[in-house]
Amino acid sequence: MSIQSLSRISVIVVALLAASIGVHAQAPQRVVFATDWLAQAEHGGFYQAVAEGTYAKYGLDVQIRMGGPQVNGLLLAAGQLDVAMADALQVMSAIEQDVPVVAIAATFQKNPTVLIAHPGANRLEDLKGKPVAISAAANTTFWPWLRQKYGFTDSQKRPYGFSVQPFLADPKLSQQGFATSEPFSIEKGGVRPAVFLLADFGYPPYSEALVVTRTTLAGRRETLERFLRASAEGWRSYLANPAPGNALIKQANPQMSDELIAYGVRKMSEYGIVASGDARKFGLLTMTDGRWQATIDFLRSVGLAKKGVDYQRAYTLDLVKAVRVVP
Repeated sequence: MSIQSLSRISVIVVALLAASIGVHAQAPQRVVFATDWLAQAEHGGFYQAVAEGTYAKYGLDVQIRMGGPQVNGLLLAAGQLDVAMADALQVMSAIEQDVPVVAIAATFQKNPTVLIAHPGANRLEDLKGKPVAISAAANTTFWPWLRQKYGFTDSQKRPYGFSVQPFLADPKLSQQGFATSEPFSIEKGGVRPAVFLLADFGYPPYSEALVVTRTTLAGRRETLERFLRASAEGWRSYLANPAPGNALIKQANPQMSDELIAYGVRKMSEYGIVASGDARKFGLLTMTDGRWQATIDFLRSVGLAKKGVDYQRAYTLDLVKAVRVVP
């Protein structure tokens, strides 16, 4: 999963708005779902639900549309989207712009954003004052959190070109990444890195939230609830035996290697990215008011939230509370 996905809010906004206009023209049980990147293990539960007929069991015809670097909103809108995948911070940015979207569930209980360091770094605090390669998007996501909580400074920042080669060449450099991808490439390059999952240190935003327009929510509530239930069952199955979903992932994205898929599945399980915390009590895809409030509080504390915006409009718990597919 590339952190470039955080810069594609316009894709989601345009696509979902167009979808809300045409929603009533769709067949009632057809659901068009756009992921945030090319098919990968991080989307495995959804592909599993297609592969094993779980969506069909719930009377749904789910079409998964891949995201990716060349995807634009008009192409997505042409398929009449019902559901799109987005980071929680993207959703809040949409709310600031009065875009009528709402998150109805969250795939990841832990945001997979990591800082990656060379061997010898034992604590996240050890990276304070040292060079860290980050993208421009990090300046409005995790970097202000690191500054506030751990005293990181802007003098540490180095440009990140979405390649691990600078990291491999410089033993003093750390970099951003996702737990399920960049460490794999670094290991293949001969380094066993120290990996710090920011969520384990309190970084609050949900990742891979499932987002709809308010028009879709009002008009297809029962269908969306079935979609969430089937997706949760797909994730439970995928984490137990990912082979059916992986076959569809490779069909959709032939460049995805078996080794990287297996690495992604393993790291999602090791870190509890999908099935930890609140998901163990309330079910897969769950969200809580407390977690969204923590995200809102973080944005306000670092000056990233606009005054007078009702950020509670960014999400609803009504649908996901009824699902309760416990891992």
